[in-house]
Amino acid sequence: MKRFLISDFQRALGQFNFMAIALIFFAPALADEWSQWRGDDGLGVWHEKGIIDHFESDQIALRWRVPISAGYSGPTVADGRVYVTDRVIEPQQVERIHCFDWQTGDTLWSREYPCTYSGVGYEAGPRAAVTIVDGVAISLGSMGDLVCLDAETGEVRWHHPLNETHKIRMPIWGIAASPVVYGDHVIVQIGGEGACVVAFEIGFGKEVWRALDDRASYSASIFIKQADKDVLLCWTGDNIVGLNPKTGDVYWSVPRPPKKMVINVPSPVVQGDRAFFSSFYDGSTMIRFGTSTLTAEMLWHRDGVNEIETDALHCMISTPLFLGDYIYGVDSYGQLRCLEAGSGDRVWEDLTATRPARWSNIHMVRHGENIWMFNEEGQLIIGRVSPAGFQEISRAQLIEPTEDQLRRRGGVCWSHPAFAYKHIFARNDRELVCANLGVE
Repeated sequence: MKRFLISDFQRALGQFNFMAIALIFFAPALADEWSQWRGDDGLGVWHEKGIIDHFESDQIALRWRVPISAGYSGPTVADGRVYVTDRVIEPQQVERIHCFDWQTGDTLWSREYPCTYSGVGYEAGPRAAVTIVDGVAISLGSMGDLVCLDAETGEVRWHHPLNETHKIRMPIWGIAASPVVYGDHVIVQIGGEGACVVAFEIGFGKEVWRALDDRASYSASIFIKQADKDVLLCWTGDNIVGLNPKTGDVYWSVPRPPKKMVINVPSPVVQGDRAFFSSFYDGSTMIRFGTSTLTAEMLWHRDGVNEIETDALHCMISTPLFLGDYIYGVDSYGQLRCLEAGSGDRVWEDLTATRPARWSNIHMVRHGENIWMFNEEGQLIIGRVSPAGFQEISRAQLIEPTEDQLRRRGGVCWSHPAFAYKHIFARNDRELVCANLGVE
């Protein structure tokens, strides 16, 4: 059938060669994907061209919607498939991993495993996004179940109940940092005894290395280049650490113990030789790492009296933006702020991007000069930020808030959306939706 169609196209469009036709058929494989937490590079940047710059109405039309259950994990998208996890409590407690066709929303496969939550607050479901690499899907559940599956068929290749095998000192909100991949290693932050960060061989699940005796945080690690070496930048519950991703050896460590409790959720953000970190109770920290040496030092740290009387930036969920010499992020009660990166001094504050409320959230993704902002009310905003202020270009409703994640203020949408194939994929506690953002 495919051979006939291509031949037919070639006769009708003789001016195009076979490669041009192949691009038509296999465009999704060449378009931007969202294969892990915050995109293919983990940096929250969407590179796709041909995207709208405003909404035609205040309600975004959906391409499809499918029912799912509750969970905090954001969807990921790769090889024409969408992955997301959720939790069901009846007739028994299970965590589930789902795979859908990106164009239709049809279920391709779904896998589940028993998982009773114990010692975990906010029980709506899994937190970590599924990581897709080289034909496998890697999922990390709230209680530490690390599952590697065939990405196409859902066949389970291996499953490690890390809470049993690595003596996890369970964080109050469960295991949340999404897995990252380096070569043939999958690396997870779990807070085990002498095993805060652990690497496993992807093929057969064999442990490769373990590092640190720190408590686990909720912050996903990223990779940086330092002194011509790849470095895993990891923010644990106690320290900011640079690790050798091949061996787990510690290159450097900057102490960052919490004054009240471990509550660091946002990923680190990097600009040049500086990295910025922010948490709900403990405010903001800027470090500088050596470019020719494997070293790091704290440049400044600022925090307020508490999470209400804040200084600099006290982020809860949203990962900030580090653009040039400025930081843009969401403070503890929904205040969108701009800081000077050199000092942490506040430049401006805006209260229109999301409602003022404790933990109010916006997920921000860069796209050229625009910022795509998905707030906790399920609204999608096209905007821009600069030292001069926040500019809202267009806003529309994408999905409705639900109450499993937070039974306050009519519910929330706290899960990070995915941007792929010129579409957005977002979830609440009842459904996963897809909407076209491409220019028609």
